[in-house]
Amino acid sequence: MKAPDLTALSIGELQPLLRKREVSAREVIEALRTRIATVEPKIEAYLSLDFDDALKQAEKSDVSLPLGGVPLAIKDIISVAGQPCTCASKILRNYRAVFDATVIHNLKAAGAIPFGKTNLDEFAMGASTENSSVKVTRNPWDLSRVPGGSSGGSAAAVAADAAFGAIGTDTGGSIRQPAALCGVVGLKPSYGRVSRYGLVAFASSLDQAGPLTKTVRDASILLNVMAGPDPRDSTCLNEKVPDYTAALKGNVRGVRLGLPKEYMIEGIDKQVRAAIEKAVEHFRSLGAEVVDISLPHTEYAIASYYMIASAEASANLARFDGVRYGYRAENPRDLFDHYSRTRQEGFGPEVKRRIILGTYVLSSGYYEAYYARAQKVRTLIRRDFTEAFAKVDALISPTSPVPAFPIGERHSDPLQMYLADVFTNAANLAGICGINLPCGFAQTENGTQLPIGLQLLGRPFDEGRILQIAQAYEQSTDWHKQRPSLPITEMS
Repeated sequence: MKAPDLTALSIGELQPLLRKREVSAREVIEALRTRIATVEPKIEAYLSLDFDDALKQAEKSDVSLPLGGVPLAIKDIISVAGQPCTCASKILRNYRAVFDATVIHNLKAAGAIPFGKTNLDEFAMGASTENSSVKVTRNPWDLSRVPGGSSGGSAAAVAADAAFGAIGTDTGGSIRQPAALCGVVGLKPSYGRVSRYGLVAFASSLDQAGPLTKTVRDASILLNVMAGPDPRDSTCLNEKVPDYTAALKGNVRGVRLGLPKEYMIEGIDKQVRAAIEKAVEHFRSLGAEVVDISLPHTEYAIASYYMIASAEASANLARFDGVRYGYRAENPRDLFDHYSRTRQEGFGPEVKRRIILGTYVLSSGYYEAYYARAQKVRTLIRRDFTEAFAKVDALISPTSPVPAFPIGERHSDPLQMYLADVFTNAANLAGICGINLPCGFAQTENGTQLPIGLQLLGRPFDEGRILQIAQAYEQSTDWHKQRPSLPITEMS
């Protein structure tokens, strides 16, 4: 099989070829290297690549394992022993991980080959991957537009067939939103379903690792391996993991889907609204019942999220002081000068903005007015979802209010950038699961097609249900089969 044909395969399509010895793991790695050499100068999805080690792993790979011989891209905020873990930040630019995160340990044990680290917004703080201190990743569908964020490098790599699958993290939509903008599948597991050990923490009560893939089945395959109890993460659910691929059987006849009125509001791009409405009708044609439902505290989700996430970021990022590892300011006058200059020079503008905001809302005199109140609102948002799921099996909504926007359009307006997560961050506050899948395209004025994403939200630890619903939609449409043709536009 020729390299372009090989890299276009999904994980589910690649596995039987490896197991039947019709293609070797080494050939897969070489095909991927060729593809990345072709598209990476255009999309700039990767921060580092280690094909030498990948080829060594390929030579001894056991293809009988669940992911034997399958190469995967990893967001550069997840520790892979011996590989860089920079979080796209100057403060960690020369740092290499000394251990495997639990998700990486699980993937390696299943035979997967982590071969490269993907670009992201610095410390996962952003919705466009423009906040990376290294470079700006470009959307494979239109190189003048963002891939979303913060897992933009992972989403762009999968969309451009520069990865068979990738692992990202989702703190407020950072898997689902870039998946929507790049036209791939992105799954955020419930909080506690996947261990956070080895993820560089942004907001500890919100962060979750999950897969970005070409198909729903691929997401199920990866979640089967990633999920499970972990004694090193006390927030991880101590229960056996169900077989998520087994949940893909069946149809959606009789399934009740809720359409939150708060998610179909003014300000949604007209083409996004039209695509979601068509998706709703398609679900009805498949036998699902779609009903209107309300999540009344949705309007407070953005404010609550940024209070809580920034507060936790302020606490988590205090560990980066230039003493034990990472960037260190030169010739400090004293310890205070060392700390202040190291952080001033090492952190980017968006990270500093959130640290300052988080420190403020935790400070004496403001804790009750801001942080404590945000936590109370979080309880109300969680209650909204609980009441909704008493009436329906899952919720359906847009993933992003707009398709991919031009690079630079929102970079100087943080509020507009924060609104990119308006339909995704409530799921993180509530700890529920969610998935994005492609559901259509928007046309730009110059005729470029931009993917539109559909979001399904499910009860806590009900990933099997939303995967089954997503699979039924995916298999009855062909949106997931569409891939960008690079280059679409000239790079400036």
